[in-house]
Parts: sequence; structure tokens; C-alpha cells
Amino acid sequence: MDLRLTGPRARPRRWAAAAAAVVVLAGAGTWTAAAASDDAPPVQRRDKVMDTGGASIDTSYFTTPGSERRPAVLLAHGFGASKDELRAQAEGLARDGYAVLTWSARGFGHSTGKIGLNDPKGEVADASRLIDWLAKRPEVQLDKKGDPRVGVTGASYGGAVSLLAAGYDDRVDAIAPQITYWNLADALFPQGVFKKLWAGLFINTGGGCDRFEPQLCRMYERVAEAGKPDAAARALLEERSPIAVGKHIKVPTLLMQGQTDSLFPLGQADAAAKAIRANGAPVDVDWIAGGHDGGDRETGRVEARVDSWFDRYLKDDKAADTGPAFRVTRTGGIDSTDGAAQLRGASSDAYPGLANDPRRVPLTGREQRVDNPAGASPPAISNLPGLGGGGGGLGQLSSLGVGLSLDFPGQFAHFESVPLRDDLHVTGSPTVTVHVASDSDDAVLFGKVYDVAPGGGSQPVLPSQLTSPVRVVGAGADGGKDVTLTLPAIDHEVQKGHRLRLVLSSTDLGYASPTHPATYTVSLKSDLSVPTAPAVRTAAAPLPAWVWWLPLAGVLAALALLLTGRRRASAGAPDPDLAEVPLQITDLSKKYAKSADRYAVRDLSFRVEKGQVLGLLGPNGAGKTTTLRMLMGLIRPDGGEIRVFGHAIRPGAPVLSRVGAFVEGAGFLPHLSGRENLELYWAATGRPAEDAHLEEALEIAGLGDALSRAVRTYSQGMRQRLAIAQAMLGLPDLLILDEPTNGLDPPQIREMREVMIRYAAAGRTVIVSSHLLAEVEQTCTHLVVMDRGRLVQAGPVADIIGSGDTLLAGLAADISDALVEKVEALPGVESAARAEGGLLVRLAAPAHAGVPATVPAVPAAVATESAPVAPEDPARSAVLMPPAGDRETAAARLLAELVRLDVPVASLGPHRRLEDAFLTLIGGEAG
Repeated sequence: MDLRLTGPRARPRRWAAAAAAVVVLAGAGTWTAAAASDDAPPVQRRDKVMDTGGASIDTSYFTTPGSERRPAVLLAHGFGASKDELRAQAEGLARDGYAVLTWSARGFGHSTGKIGLNDPKGEVADASRLIDWLAKRPEVQLDKKGDPRVGVTGASYGGAVSLLAAGYDDRVDAIAPQITYWNLADALFPQGVFKKLWAGLFINTGGGCDRFEPQLCRMYERVAEAGKPDAAARALLEERSPIAVGKHIKVPTLLMQGQTDSLFPLGQADAAAKAIRANGAPVDVDWIAGGHDGGDRETGRVEARVDSWFDRYLKDDKAADTGPAFRVTRTGGIDSTDGAAQLRGASSDAYPGLANDPRRVPLTGREQRVDNPAGASPPAISNLPGLGGGGGGLGQLSSLGVGLSLDFPGQFAHFESVPLRDDLHVTGSPTVTVHVASDSDDAVLFGKVYDVAPGGGSQPVLPSQLTSPVRVVGAGADGGKDVTLTLPAIDHEVQKGHRLRLVLSSTDLGYASPTHPATYTVSLKSDLSVPTAPAVRTAAAPLPAWVWWLPLAGVLAALALLLTGRRRASAGAPDPDLAEVPLQITDLSKKYAKSADRYAVRDLSFRVEKGQVLGLLGPNGAGKTTTLRMLMGLIRPDGGEIRVFGHAIRPGAPVLSRVGAFVEGAGFLPHLSGRENLELYWAATGRPAEDAHLEEALEIAGLGDALSRAVRTYSQGMRQRLAIAQAMLGLPDLLILDEPTNGLDPPQIREMREVMIRYAAAGRTVIVSSHLLAEVEQTCTHLVVMDRGRLVQAGPVADIIGSGDTLLAGLAADISDALVEKVEALPGVESAARAEGGLLVRLAAPAHAGVPATVPAVPAAVATESAPVAPEDPARSAVLMPPAGDRETAAARLLAELVRLDVPVASLGPHRRLEDAFLTLIGGEAG
């Protein structure tokens, strides 16, 4: 394949010509149908593996029935994930009238190839070939032959692909990148300082250095050893960054960047916005509350805005509301019901940039000496990358006025303002000029601005937990050097009476500092310049009705409080009869947002007892994750009740302290030992150290001497067990594990099985959500099977496997296709098919049968699945199984019919594999 290119815009056409056509390795692919509501068409999914000339790319294609042509969307995933995480969003876009193609990038999911960090000749070329494939689909709208109407969106790694695709392929018509980078070299080597912790997490998340292209691996090892980047490292990352083709990105662009993000801070989106707008393209900028360090990712709002963006620029819908040119999410206090930050939007008609309408804030402080300790240890702490996910994170704590930063005496200089006379809202990057002298030529400093409350009673707050590094070359020369620091871009309100404190530290946990001891002398050369962006206004909260109609509203409010107070008292009281029952769910229902009749979970009831290891099973879209999220108090049900040990579940319910949960992908600090990671995690919960039961959890997890080793030396199986141990801290009575065996080899899976069994052996309860049916069969004592939001069956594993209506007829000799068809045509036979060991015969359910299975129990975990529910199907709402006597009679009749047909039957009995029972229960569609 000829990859010699004359320019970035020529590349896609050459790739297309060289590829000629995408080679499909999976034949015609696999089609499945996703459920839909009565008023929405069903979504069809087609799975294909495509050879893109260097890698086999696993793809899924989502469409709805119909002959009309529609725009297409390429939906890309984040680093370390795969196409599977995108299914719910893809189905939503398909229902909105798009043809959607998702794929696992090279080195992730089931795709092959080395990770190239969006190599133009690798991942970006793959995206162009996917566009080639879309151009040949009959349902995709074309601008001209070979040129589909297509948009690209994705977060983080996938967001960069959307920018790069637009720069390299002129067939891309609109993009919506999220929390991503413009220049990866600037992101990982800001101001010449190596962001070692995030770089290490990149390598570990990718599966180790050998999973990357060799030149990337060599670059990382070289920089990690030296502790600072070189010119070749910067060049390598820049050529794989959108900045390399910035002049060629000329399509409508929606940039959504995270405020709590020390990996790709707001400055990355600022650089992208300026470059793309300079090309004459429409650009909107949205600063969301969350980012790579945690906080609220505002998933629903973000996806809705992306949909509107594509409606406007792909469907040419002039009425589509794409939102303001600039929007920022601000926190406005705490929700008393669940302790979460209340979010409100602020906006303006123009993007203000990071230096709009600066205000000068004088600082005071003498010249100060700062020591860089030998080995740059102990380091100051501003952020803990990798520990911020899951909707919380240090950034969100910071936004709520909780500071967790740490600077060591003697290792930092500080300069402070007088108390502010008025409120000051910082929107952008503050700047300051300082003078730095050093007894060594290589000096590194980390600048950050604290919000200091009056009185000294509370810890200073570091907004979004962000710091800006700077390498000062030539500081050892006579007289030192003046340096202008551009501090982190933030959106933060400093209240009247508070002070601003500039801190310049010699070390930071997330970065590499010089390892040789040195002394720096730092003094001020300017005031602190603070951008304010006064045109950005927070949306006013609507005035309550009682302001205008006080007398009437007072009466109504009093009545409402009286009635709801009684209901709450009744609902909130614990049920003494359930005090020893880990979980009971009664008539639980949850509707999809903005839908009056579409259910994610409907009329779900079951109960779990102590000592059980319960498997929660169901195809994608069954409602498992929605159920688990309600169990954890993360979302509220629309109907029904959940009780854990007799207490009703609501967000922040105290009884949730008895529940532990493991969500796949727990983050650990790779340079710390396993034990240190767990101790740090428990300390962050604020609970007493003695309540952790650390040694007991570690004994159950079975990590042994590995606990004293750095986590970066752990195998995948050891990391999984460490994550399980983290969920076990405090020895919760109810332990919820979501896909705990993902990525493990058979010996590691066996070890994980033993961990779960040991934990439940002490009378505690374990719930595991897994797709590995054979493993569930060996591990779990009980099962709950869901499909399309409803309970299908529940009970002991042995009962569910044995109660199936599928029989295996062992054959003494092979039989013809015609004879198989005759068996399938027999009365009472639903289907017949050859299988390993003989002929698999599924019996039709008797018309009179139909008793819903009782449920023995399960608590909840947090997962990522979300898929629509089909129209109500009473025939699927319970397991229609023949009573035991009927099954025996049916088997005897079947045997007689097989003999009559001269089928060489050697044996006949129930087919007792969980996989077959599962497929029978859900109608054979595992989606």
C-alpha cells in the first residue's frame, strides 16, 4: 500500500484509492435488533470486522428501518475503552435519524494492531476507510459519489480522532469533540515539564508499553528515564495531534471541555477554538463541570447538545437550537437531598477566550528561597490523576469548597492579596510575572492560585485542583530570569473578604521535577492579572411563585408539606421484618427521560438473602444497569420501592454504607504499592482507619506479598483483585461486582471466583453482573434473569438450568437435514438443531403454563449499560415453563416420536448448560 503523501488533505483520497474497498472479515456481519418504544422505530445493529490495511477493526453499525437516506455519524470511544461503551448513545442517534458507525480503535476491544495515539497512518486512516464504507451504504445520504454526509464525535481519545478526521478528510461535514487535546505534546509536556503520572496511566491503561507502536514505547521510556521531554518526543506527539492539520479543519465544530481536567485542561479547547475559527468555521465552546479528574460529565446534556449540533449542520435543520456561542457550567451550592453539587449554566454570545477583561490584583510577599529536595521527594500534591472518576473527584470537591492540596514547608514560595472588597469571578487563565534565580541551570516550578477564606478556619481551596508547571532554563545565570506564568484556566467565584494566594512549589506529585537538590530564589515582578469575562452571565433562577402570590401559596405549601411529610415519614421508616434481608425490591419501575411510556425497568420484584452469590443476567438493554444504579441510590425510581436491610433507598441513604461496589476500571496510583493505594482510598472516605478491616479484606483478596509492590508491576488479575479488595474495605454486608473478570485469563478468573465465594462464606452477600455464563454457573448460588426491563426468572442456579424446556437427544449416528426438519415439525416442538453431542430440541411452552418465578435476591452495582425497552410484551414478562409433570410427559412423547421417525436415539435428557437456559429464557436474543 502506497502511503507516500503530498499533504494532509491528499491523504484520505489516496487511502481510499489504495484500499479500493473495505475487506469484511466477518462475512456479511451479524445483525441484531434493539428494542424500541411503540412510537420509535427499532434499531438494527450490524457487527463487522473490517480489514483496514494494517489492522482488523471491530465495528458496529446502527440504523433504523426505512428506505430514506440519512446523514451518518462516526462515534469514537475514549482511551482504554471500546465500541461497547457507545451502544446506548449510538442507538439514540440512530433513532434520531442517523446512520451510526462505532468501532474499537487499534489495540482496544477486539480490534488488532498496535496503539498509535491517533497515528495519521493508523487510527486516522482507519476512520477515513470507515467513511469509505459509509459512502457505499444505500441508506446513507451522499453529498456526491463517494462522499457521505457525515459527522464525527467522541470523548478524549475519540475527540481527537474527530478533529484529526476533519483535518485529513474533507468529506467530514461537522464535528463535536469532547474533553480532548489540540496538542498532545503540550498536554503531556506542558512548558517543558513531563506530566509523568498521566503519561504512566496512558501506558498502563493501554495494556503496557509493548501494546503501543515501537517508536511511542521508545519515546516514553526515554522521557521517563530522563525526567524531561526532548525535541524528538515533542515532534512525535505533535504530528499525531490536531494541531498538525489545524489549518485544514474548516467544518462546524462544537468543543466541549472539562473544568476538572488536569490531563487536557481548558487551554487545549481554547487553542482549538482560535485555530478553527481563524479558518472561517463556526465554533461553539462549552465548559462542562466534569473531566478526566472526575466531577459531573453532564452526559445527558452533552449528548443532547451534540444531537442538536448535528441536526443543524448535517440535517440542515435551521430551527435546531445549537446553544450559545459559549457556555460554562457553574456550581451553585449543594442539593440537600443527595449532597451533589447543583449545576447552573452561564453563557455569552461570544467566546471570551482565557484573558478577557483582566483585573489586576496586587500581591505582597518578600523574596523567598525554595528548596528542591533530592529525588524531588516528598512531592507537593495538587491532584491525584486516576482517582477522580465515577462522578466525584477532587475537582468536584474543590468546587464545593473542600481543599485537598498539600505543599511542604520550605519547598514553596507564597504571595498573597489583601481581602477582596467585592466578589470576583475568575473566568480564564490568571497570569503573573516572577523573577527566578537558581544555584542550578535547570529549575522547575509549579504555580497555583488558592482561594483563602477569612479567619483561617478552613483549608484554602485550589480551584479544580489544577496547577501550571514551568521549566526555567537559564535561571542559574547571573541575576536569574524573569518568567511570566500562565496559571490554570478556571471558572471560579472568589467571595468578598476572601484572599488570593499565589503559590510556587518546587515539586508536584503528577510531574517530574529535577532529581538533584537545588535552591531557587523567587520574587514578584507584577500584580496578578485575573480574567473576569463579565459578559458571561449565569442564568437566573426563576422566582418562586410565593413571591407574587404569597397568601395562596402559603396555604398550598403548608398543605403540601403536611401531606408529603406524612408520606415521607411512612416511606422512610425501616421495616423491622426486613432488618436481616440484604435486599428486597418491590414493583420497581423507571421510565426513560422525556418519555411517558418507555420503560428501562418495569414492575420488577425480587428478594435476596444472606450468604448468596447471586448472578444478575440479561442481554444488553435488559435494564440491569438501571436497576443497579437505583439500588446504589444514584438515580431515583419512578415507582416501586427498594429496601436494603429494611431501610428505603434514596440518594445518600445512610444504609448505603453497608454496600460495597466495584465498577470495572478502578484507578490506582501506579507508583504506590497496593497497600498504600487502599490506605489512601480509605482515608479519602473520612471514616476511621480501624473501620476499614484492611487486613481481613486483603486476606480474602489473596494478594499476599504483592501488596508491598508498586501497582505498576501488577498483572491485570492482580489489579482486579486489588479493586475487589478496595470494594471490600469496611467489609460491607452487600458486595456488588460489575464484570469483575473482564480482561482476565482462565487462571485469574478461577482466582476471582474463589475470592467471591470466600467473601460470601462468612454470611455476607455478593451480587455479580457478568456476561461469562460458564463462570456464573460455577460461582453463583442464585440467579436473577432480566429481559427488556422485566424479571424473566429467578432462583437457585440448579433450578433454573434444570427447569429449561430444552432437551438433548444423543444420537448413535448422524441424521439428514430432512429428518431434522421432520423433528422440528412435530407437535409441541419449537425448534430442533444439531449441536455438540446430538440434537437440541426446544419444546413449545404449554398454553396453560405461566407462573412467574420467585426471586431469591440481589443488591446493586454501578455499570455503564443503558438501552431502550421494547413495547410491553406480556408473553415475555414471566417465564412460561411447563410444570415438572408436563415436562416429563412431553419428553416421553418426544422419545416415542423420535423412535417413530427412525431417529437413532442413544439418550434423551435435559440440556443443562446455563448458556442454553439463558438463551431459552430470553428467546435466543442476546443482543
